Amino acid sequence: MATDTGNRRRQRLAAYGLLAPSLFGVTVFLAVPIILVIAFSFLRWNLLNAPEFVGLANYVDVFRYEGAGHALWITVLYVLLNIPLQTALALGMAMLMNRTGRFTSVVRVLCVLPYLATPVAMAVVWQWIFDPTNGMVNTLLSAVGITGPDWLNSNMWALPVVAFANIWQYVGYNMLFFLAGLQAIPAQVYEASSIDGASRFRQFLHITLPLLRPTLLFVLVTGVIGSFQVFDTVYVMTKGGPGKATTVMNQLIYTSGFQGFRIGAASALSVILFLIILAVTIAQFTYFRKRTVYEMV
Repeated sequence: MATDTGNRRRQRLAAYGLLAPSLFGVTVFLAVPIILVIAFSFLRWNLLNAPEFVGLANYVDVFRYEGAGHALWITVLYVLLNIPLQTALALGMAMLMNRTGRFTSVVRVLCVLPYLATPVAMAVVWQWIFDPTNGMVNTLLSAVGITGPDWLNSNMWALPVVAFANIWQYVGYNMLFFLAGLQAIPAQVYEASSIDGASRFRQFLHITLPLLRPTLLFVLVTGVIGSFQVFDTVYVMTKGGPGKATTVMNQLIYTSGFQGFRIGAASALSVILFLIILAVTIAQFTYFRKRTVYEMV
């Protein structure tokens, strides 16, 4: 009995020892920053003077004076422009890549290459491509007699162009997950439905989409979280302009905290953004929970 107790104690200590590096990272780099941001959101502090406790004043002020409502609206627009098109394109590309062909492997690698580029480098390239005078897009348009707009200085086009740049970078990455999901669906299911006379469209609706829901949930959750957190692409391509046409929440957090030295306001904006992302993620899980098939019966 004593030997068994000693063995369990040693196993427990070994487990804690193996978990210790991960627990340290989660505590220091995740839990502590979150707690500090929440605490800072109740303070008025410019990093120079002593902080002053102001309760919920920062949360009221950011919506009244900082334009948080407008930044939130721009962020939601960006998500709506980005996620549906990116998801549909990734799924379509995965269905094409799922077919065996002579150059399929090469095309798959080419589709994933944009994901390997850093967002800042990618943004600089797209900034040049959409340059109004020397950019490739307006040069091609002028070749067919069309005068292109000043894309990144246009209130109408700046946000769609930024969303397009993000779609281009991440569509191949999401395609990989859909491709893995498609290849996990047994071919016998499609063969049985073909014998029953099901068309390819009906197979897509009643076999492919239901069995891809776990993959779709993962792609949507990670995509929405990443889109709500967009910053580097926007900052490099437009710096939130023209005016405030592309000022997203993270841009506002950056300007409030590191340019205006309003640490309390920036922290309050961060907490608001965190709660919005948390609510959207819970809604996605709730929607898919009862509609998701995880195993073939």
